[in-house]
Amino acid sequence: MSPGVEIAEYNVLAGLAHARYAPESDPCEDTCNLEALTVLTSLNEARTAVNLVAARAQRLVSIYTPNLEPELYDQSEFLEVVKRLVLARPFAKVRVLIGEPGRSSADGHRFLAMARRLSSCIDVRNLPARNGAPHCAYLIADERAIMYRLRADCWDGIADLDNVPVARLYLHEFDQLWDTCTPPESLRLARLA
Repeated sequence: MSPGVEIAEYNVLAGLAHARYAPESDPCEDTCNLEALTVLTSLNEARTAVNLVAARAQRLVSIYTPNLEPELYDQSEFLEVVKRLVLARPFAKVRVLIGEPGRSSADGHRFLAMARRLSSCIDVRNLPARNGAPHCAYLIADERAIMYRLRADCWDGIADLDNVPVARLYLHEFDQLWDTCTPPESLRLARLA
């Protein structure tokens, strides 16, 4: 990551000092009340944020994840949001970059099964191996909404439903990585069949 991105990332995270803490809600409560900027501290909050941010997309969802975390991306509510997006809008696209493809379990992961069936709308690519640096994780809807976790090995992070500068910053990073990666072999073979 370039020094400019690190500084921008610090500025984004420094803004969390003034963010309102949203306590973990009961999973049975209505989860559609995420504020513009919300601090995430649990799996339920991260799940809610992923679903709400993805639902904001009109044409593009970009996901950067270490291993396509099943706790977030193999959930019925998320899968329904993605299905509605790509089937209702003819030019909608979902792109996924997987940071640690060896840890991703392709067998039985419903999102990957959906990606195989809707290969013209959902693209998955593997990142080249990195040197032990912890991965961040994020999901961007269009150029507006973002859910970001500095470390993918915990659920702490932020979600912002309307932050164009930050979403564009990470989308630019995502686009640069996207251009250097190739689809996983299993998905390429499925597309040729």
